[in-house]
Amino acid sequence: QVQLVESGGGLVQAGGSLRLSCAASGRTFSTYTMGWFRQAPGKEREFVATIAWTGVAPLYAASAKGRFTISRDSASNTAYLQMNNLKPEDTAVYYCAAAASFFAQAKESEYSSWGQGTQVTVSS
Repeated sequence: QVQLVESGGGLVQAGGSLRLSCAASGRTFSTYTMGWFRQAPGKEREFVATIAWTGVAPLYAASAKGRFTISRDSASNTAYLQMNNLKPEDTAVYYCAAAASFFAQAKESEYSSWGQGTQVTVSS
């Protein structure tokens, strides 16, 4: 399995930006699909974005499309989620996850490794 540690969360005003990082340990990071999910208070965890090991054709939830960008750097074993034009409804704990798959995966059940989460709070 891959061990994951998120960072970069915090408090930001609506319209602001944050970049989340997900540091992975393990030699096989470059072959894992990476995903970001989030869980708002009182709600179930939901898919945000995913990127395959090739970095080609990432997938986004409708709420993230056009505002968030997922990327990865195999040299540093790190995945990123750049979040722009943040809204109060983006407030949640954001989780990084890894899936042993060749393809981008939106299904939570495809992911076998999870980070501890990082809090993102967007004030209005």
